[in-house]
Amino acid sequence: MVHTFGLLGRVFALDTESGSFFEIDPIVKALLDGDDTSPFSPCEISDAQAEIDELKAQGILFAPEINAQLPPYASTIKAMCLNVSHNCNLACKYCFADGGTYNDTRRNMSFETAKAAIDMLVEMSGTRRNLEIDFFGGEPMLDFDVVKQTVYYARSLEKSHNKNFRFTITTNAYKLSDDDIDFFNEQMYNVVISIDGRKEVHDRVRKTVGGKDSFDIVIKNALRFKEKRKGQYYVRGTFTHFNTDFCSDVLFLNDLGFDQLSIEPVVLDSKSPLALTDADMPTVLKEYEKLAEAYIERRKTDKWFNFFHFMIDLDNAPCAVKRLKGCGAGGEYVAVAPDGTVYPCHQFDGIQAMALGNVFDRKLDDAKRKSFYTCSVLSKPECSACWAKYYCSGGCMANSYKHNGDVNLPYKPACELMKKRVECSLAIKAIEESSN
Repeated sequence: MVHTFGLLGRVFALDTESGSFFEIDPIVKALLDGDDTSPFSPCEISDAQAEIDELKAQGILFAPEINAQLPPYASTIKAMCLNVSHNCNLACKYCFADGGTYNDTRRNMSFETAKAAIDMLVEMSGTRRNLEIDFFGGEPMLDFDVVKQTVYYARSLEKSHNKNFRFTITTNAYKLSDDDIDFFNEQMYNVVISIDGRKEVHDRVRKTVGGKDSFDIVIKNALRFKEKRKGQYYVRGTFTHFNTDFCSDVLFLNDLGFDQLSIEPVVLDSKSPLALTDADMPTVLKEYEKLAEAYIERRKTDKWFNFFHFMIDLDNAPCAVKRLKGCGAGGEYVAVAPDGTVYPCHQFDGIQAMALGNVFDRKLDDAKRKSFYTCSVLSKPECSACWAKYYCSGGCMANSYKHNGDVNLPYKPACELMKKRVECSLAIKAIEESSN
């Protein structure tokens, strides 16, 4: 399978199975696509065809399908999300977790529950040394004492169990003190701060529980965080129907000094006024191209930044399993609710039909876990026939389940956006490398 595309004034070809990526001439694109070659001379056509034939002979163009298989299912776990708070001080209009409550009563996780979760992870991690914990919510800073206790408890187990914990926290930064930031620098490998971009965009959808605008406080705290941060971080936003010009939000955040950025498309039922519509899609796709162009230019200046969805590594790509099934939800990755219920990931929290077990009895439903483990591009006919399958890995299982009732049915609105982001990423990679 070969995918050709034009972007940023250049023309490219990607061989899906070999992963080979080329910048090509228009005549090569015409030949690969079976398009009209009459504008070109017989000599040009002959030379281009000879080049294609040589690449085929080398096995890097129209390569045969990889005989990829998932390794046998293993019950080990290496990563865990602790939804330490089913509560939030913001009431974001697009929140997948119903204002942080996950359709639950507002409550926080006790240290006893968090401790049991850590014990379960250590026990079920087998011989894996490097383990990951993500503190999430709701707003995890509303249960920050438990977060700190949990970190210190996990650290106390590292030497005796030959483990190394890596912690991440996601916060809206509405209540973020200097002491909190110091703790992040000491213990958090990664910190994700939620900001949607320009003030009017952010305040439209990210108000406090009391209905007040949150931008001014959040941005003040986030800038102080950025100034003091030692280590990895991301400022992550969400764009909706009302800011399909999200490139402006990314560049706005970059202008403030943030250089690690991500902005995601909202995922909502089509009845929501915030949901992206079919009519929005051409604008959104063009916006990614606009952002890609600005991205290349800014990375030549003191406004250099990373954009999460444009970061692609052709030389050291993810391992085969990650390419086939992505995040590992339900398998090597699980999430824990405040009451100790274990779910395949944080987005399944509160969906009782998807519960896997509880941290206190440590008996997880292997049949359910296997059904998540085997969910991959190999189990999705539409995905296995897609040129972007090894970059998308079949998409988000939670979105598939929530919108299609089946983790094996792709969430279609995300597909075109993913393809465009991959095209932009590949084009950026080629252009930046050719200019070095």
